[in-house]
Amino acid sequence: MNAAPYSPPDDAALKHILASTKTIAVVGVSANPVRPSYFVARYLSLRGYRVIPVNPGHAGAELFGERVRTSLSDCPDETDMVDVFRRSEHVPPIVAEAIERFEHLRTIWLQIGVESDAAYSMARAKGLNFVQNRCPKIEYQRLFGELRKGGFNTGVISSRL
Repeated sequence: MNAAPYSPPDDAALKHILASTKTIAVVGVSANPVRPSYFVARYLSLRGYRVIPVNPGHAGAELFGERVRTSLSDCPDETDMVDVFRRSEHVPPIVAEAIERFEHLRTIWLQIGVESDAAYSMARAKGLNFVQNRCPKIEYQRLFGELRKGGFNTGVISSRL
């Protein structure tokens, strides 16, 4: 029997994931503030999420009020979402480690451009939420109305005041 193909969560499911998540381990976060991984992690921390940075190259440094961790095994037990900023071929071992490590894990999130059928199969087998090729920052802004602040997603295109 073949596994069901990946089907992206609808807006209601994405909104539920983002509203119920508390602690996010961000794998592959950069300490460079112009890198997307830094910008996304910082944004999420400013929205009230506890963001646990994971990058062995920066281990021991501090980002977003948290010590940078070497691996998921160093992250707090209450981590309920893992957001991955790594190339697709590196994702399956990260997801396997996350599933083994966290008792309360609810969501695996793969960033824009990152996809993995193997990771999806692992997450599905454990009953986890799985999102790939999307950004939680963008989805948060879109689903919670923040894009309107920048003139986006208003449904109106006009040059008039």
